[in-house]
Amino acid sequence: MKRLISTFCGLALFAILYCIMCLPAFAGEITGLRIGQGADSVRVVFDASSDFHYNVFLLDNPKRLVIDVDGTNVARSIENTKDKNNIVGRVRVGTLDGTKKRIVFDLQKPVTIKKAFMLAPQSNFNWRLAIDVNVASERDFASKVGQGHAVSNGTKNKSTSSVTPIKANNNNNAKKIVVIDAGHGGHDPGAIGYSGVYEKNITLAAAKELKRQLDKEGKYKVFLTRSTDIFIPLRDRVKIARKHNADLFISLHADSATNRNAKGLSVYTLSETASDKEAEALAERENKVDIIAGVNMFEQSKEVNDVLISLAQRETRNRSSEFARCIELEMRKSVRLISDTHRFAGFAVLKAPDVPSVLLEMGYLSNKNEERLLRQESYRRKLASSAVKAINRYFEDMKHKSLF
Repeated sequence: MKRLISTFCGLALFAILYCIMCLPAFAGEITGLRIGQGADSVRVVFDASSDFHYNVFLLDNPKRLVIDVDGTNVARSIENTKDKNNIVGRVRVGTLDGTKKRIVFDLQKPVTIKKAFMLAPQSNFNWRLAIDVNVASERDFASKVGQGHAVSNGTKNKSTSSVTPIKANNNNNAKKIVVIDAGHGGHDPGAIGYSGVYEKNITLAAAKELKRQLDKEGKYKVFLTRSTDIFIPLRDRVKIARKHNADLFISLHADSATNRNAKGLSVYTLSETASDKEAEALAERENKVDIIAGVNMFEQSKEVNDVLISLAQRETRNRSSEFARCIELEMRKSVRLISDTHRFAGFAVLKAPDVPSVLLEMGYLSNKNEERLLRQESYRRKLASSAVKAINRYFEDMKHKSLF
């Protein structure tokens, strides 16, 4: 009897060991899923413990977005993701064979795959696979269905732009780099205020105050595009931000209007199409400043043309808009804002392809009361304090969003 029990236990142990040996070996695991909604697009982000091979493609009847992965396990918990959007629907996880897993999203609209790329560990995140899909016509969707149009590691869809993901500092303790741009300067005075004050002097004083307060925070490296009354062409200001590998670029201005009653702070982010006639006119005025220095805006170098093409990078625009939201939330606690505070215009100074950028109009110099405030050191301190809070909020928020 003892021999029979011993034999049975031996066989059971052998069977367990055999089953373990037969299980597929996974190098890591996809542990989480986040979905971010754009205007007519969605970004799907998978969190993973290690790098892995992926193959992303579309299937029809019904419409599906399919991600085949190899060498990594997929946590079933991602099927419970509740991120709301109107493009991708229910997600399912299945096994193909060996070490291959399949993730399938039901599509609520026809789409095309814009790009897919891996992000190495950075900040508080581990490995991530990001997939961008754009809403498309039925015809465009049908032309991209099937594995023949798949996007995978080292291979991309011919119609998919391969863009290097936004740079990020991998050191959690590294100081964030902020570049502050004092608008105008030198022979370009900018707007002339109600009492004759020059915008260039207001912006320089405000930039120095913001730098002083950010330096006190102890967690930023802060650079000014100008610290004296000199003229810097708009696109050189962009180059300064990129040279410093900036994490954030803030251009400070003070507006003017024919209506002397106009007042309030506003913040602009980049758009090739202005959000309204006022924004369009303002952008045109600012951009023409380059001509003052003898720079023909229509004769651009290859580098500048590359910059303009790279503006399509949604990551940078999204981050800029996120920072604009933080500016609006913090500023409204202490100063007057105009209606529709966050606006869009084609400012040349915002055209860094990989640096989130905003242009802050601190108020109207054409308004007697607002000009008086902007000339006061105490008011500029209040503006800078709110800007610092917005910057802190932005970097903290980015730790928890799929944008990073």
